[in-house]
Amino acid sequence: MRLVFAGTPEVALPALEALIASEKHEVVAVVTRPDAPAGRGRRLVASPVAERAEEAGIEVLKPAKPRDPEFLARLTEIAPDCCPVVAYGALLPKAALEIPAHGWVNLHFSLLPAWRGAAPVQHSLLAGDEMTGASTFQIEEGLDSGPVFGVVTEQVLATDTSGDLLTRLAFAGAGLLEATMDGIENGTLRPVPQPAEGVSLAPKITVEDAEIDWTAPALRVDRLVRACTPAPGAWTTFRGERLKVVSARPVTDRTDLEPGLLAATKKSVYVGTGSHAVELTWVRPQGKKPMLAADWARGVRIAEGERLGSF
Repeated sequence: MRLVFAGTPEVALPALEALIASEKHEVVAVVTRPDAPAGRGRRLVASPVAERAEEAGIEVLKPAKPRDPEFLARLTEIAPDCCPVVAYGALLPKAALEIPAHGWVNLHFSLLPAWRGAAPVQHSLLAGDEMTGASTFQIEEGLDSGPVFGVVTEQVLATDTSGDLLTRLAFAGAGLLEATMDGIENGTLRPVPQPAEGVSLAPKITVEDAEIDWTAPALRVDRLVRACTPAPGAWTTFRGERLKVVSARPVTDRTDLEPGLLAATKKSVYVGTGSHAVELTWVRPQGKKPMLAADWARGVRIAEGERLGSF
């Protein structure tokens, strides 16, 4: 099939690479978000998908909005058989959905109908799911509600951050998306409607959502830190300034600390929660680079009775 691939961030690259390498299909163009400001200089930078497509000599389309008439006209001229999508980042209008003969097929990082929305991996970790996966489905006008072509499953490890889990799903999902294209092309694959039961939503995790509530149980704190790593980053406050918690682990044998209360030894930093303590392993003070929590504690000289957060 002639494919137009839609995607933007690095997590879309394994799928793009798989389709470029496919002997059965040809990626004739990619659709990606416009160049965005990045770095200290805030200069405009092309998306990872755009950069890879340009390296491969593939036409790159960067519409400000997918409903732009110029984009729709060019897509009609290209006449793709199908448009596979991975983390494109914009809603597709009906006019665009109708152009490819086999529609648009999205690789979504959850076992649909669970975790429809922008942040399925983060919400899966927040909920404590032991199993997750990726799904390919036919895009329609509803939010991730289209019929499903196929799924792959992935075990969630106790130490997984959203970055860890998303990386594994990106590679497993790349094979699934390629297999889905094969099945559509040869007519052996038909999408199955999602069940009405088991629907859950996964809206974007905001910076406000990522603030740690030290009165919550240690398990909840642990899930929040892992779900928000690498972005947007779980955080708290110390002496009126923001402190990001890059990594932490529950410590079941310390129940002597009240929520937010700090206790530091030469090698370890503990914080009380609503249940047992957590040990901070890496932190990032405001305006500084990540550092070992023990090094941070030595530098700030934590006084007895000092706390994290607002109490």
